[in-house]
Amino acid sequence: MKKQLLNLTSKESENGMSNVLISTRESFGKELASVEDKNLVVLDADLCTSTKTSYFRDKHPDRFIENGIAEADMICTASGLASCGKKVVISTFATFLTGRYDQIRMSIAYPKANVKLCGSHSGITAGEDGASHQIIEDINLMRGLPNMTVLAPSDDISTRALLREMLKYDGPVYLRLSRCATPIIYTEDAEFEIGKSSQIGEGKDGTIFSYGDVLYDALKAQEILKDENIDVRVIDMYSIKPIDREMVVKSAKETGLLFTLEDHNIIGGLGSAVAEILCEECPKKLYRIGINDQFGISGKADTLKKKFGIDYDSVAEYVKSKFIFD
Repeated sequence: MKKQLLNLTSKESENGMSNVLISTRESFGKELASVEDKNLVVLDADLCTSTKTSYFRDKHPDRFIENGIAEADMICTASGLASCGKKVVISTFATFLTGRYDQIRMSIAYPKANVKLCGSHSGITAGEDGASHQIIEDINLMRGLPNMTVLAPSDDISTRALLREMLKYDGPVYLRLSRCATPIIYTEDAEFEIGKSSQIGEGKDGTIFSYGDVLYDALKAQEILKDENIDVRVIDMYSIKPIDREMVVKSAKETGLLFTLEDHNIIGGLGSAVAEILCEECPKKLYRIGINDQFGISGKADTLKKKFGIDYDSVAEYVKSKFIFD
C-alpha cells in the first residue's frame, strides 16, 4: 500500500523530517477525544494525564471511568462492558497493562472481547522511570495470545489512523504507544491498514524492518548509509500481528542483508516474527537489533537508546559493519 511521506531531506528542520515533535501517546489522546461514538467507553487506571485519556475525560466525562490503581479490575470491567455491547478502550502504562496477562488472556483474548488495550510508555524510551516501567516484553506477550491484534504506530499521523482502524475492528487489539516525542514522518493523506506495512525507499542492498518510535532511527540510519553508498529500504511494520508476510518475503527476495530494529527484547518481538516467516517461506540470515535480553535502566531516552544500540548512529554503524565483514 502506498504511503505518503514528508520530505526526509528537507532543510526546514535539523532532523530532516518534520520540525514538529509529538509523542504517540499525545496523538492517541487527542484523536480518541475527537471520536463521536456514544457507544465508546474509555477506562483508565489513575494515569489519564500521562496516558492522555484526560482529553477524552474532559470532553466526554459521562463515558469515562476512572478505575484507580487497579489494572486487573479495569481489564475485567472492560470485558463486562464489551459483553453488553459497548466498544471499550482501556489505557495505562504498557508495563502495568500487559503485566496483567492472566486477566487479558481469560477476560479479553479468550472471549474475543471488543476491547482495545492501549499501552503507553512502552520500551526503554520510558526513560527516567527505570526498569520497572520500561516494558520490553509486551509485544512478545500480546502477539502470543490467540485472537489478539498488535499495532505499533510511529508518529502522529500513523497513530491517529491506526486508532481509527482499530475502532472499526471487532475484537481485541493491543496498541503500543510511546512516551517520547518524535518527528512526524507521514503526510495527512497516508493510509494504514491492519495486516499491512509501509515500504520506504527502494534500496536493494538491504532491508531494515522496524516500527514505533525507533522507525525514525531506521530512517535516519537509511540516510547515513546512503552517504556510504549502502542503499537500504525501510519497512514500517506497524501491524505486528497480523504481520505483512508478503512484504517480508518480497524484501528478502529483492534485497541483500536483512535487519530488524525495535525498542523491545530481541526475543519474541518483531525480530522473532520476521525470523519465523523467513524460516517458513524464504530462508535467509536476519540480524536482530534491539534490547539484548536484559532489563533497562533509568536515564534520558536518547542516552538509553545509544547505550542499548538502537539510536540511528549505532544502527547505521552496525549495518555498515555487516556489509563490510559479510
